[in-house]
Amino acid sequence: MGSDSGIIGQLAADHRAIQNLLDRVRSAPPGSDERASLVERVSGRLVSHLVAEKECLHPLVRRYVVGGDQGVDELLAVDEEIQRTLKSLGAVPAHSEEYVRHLLGLVSCVTEHVVGLEQRLFPRLQAVGPADALRDAGAGARRTQALGPTRPRPGAPGSPALTRLTSAVLGPWDRLRDRLGRRGLS
Repeated sequence: MGSDSGIIGQLAADHRAIQNLLDRVRSAPPGSDERASLVERVSGRLVSHLVAEKECLHPLVRRYVVGGDQGVDELLAVDEEIQRTLKSLGAVPAHSEEYVRHLLGLVSCVTEHVVGLEQRLFPRLQAVGPADALRDAGAGARRTQALGPTRPRPGAPGSPALTRLTSAVLGPWDRLRDRLGRRGLS
């Protein structure tokens, strides 16, 4: 899992960036504007990461990894929990106890997500996935993250084809809303 430009390297780098943002969230003063702004950045980064996984990683896992269908179904369940938690975070005041509870839940779900991929799934995919397919999926993930949605949508389609379709519509809309609201910009 080196610094290659394939899907595994791309997603592992995303995991590090998201975990670094979560560390900054935890060290920011509770209820502060700084913490709320960092949570918005984490949210946007996580959503684009999860969409890239659906579009680019899941098809490879289903195709090449033994038991890949079950592995993807498990990933989708954790991803759905992350999306619900992000949506809940956005719906409560940043200074409330409920916000802190959702934030702790988010950290727990992200940790489960990272461990599941990096310790179990990535090594299996690396062992059986063709290098060109992994490389091409990495390029696809970078494209998806640059253009795809940035806002949580629990219950969004899980299939790669439907995810691509909804990303093409929702990605530009989310990014416009982010710019107008100065969300995640610093």
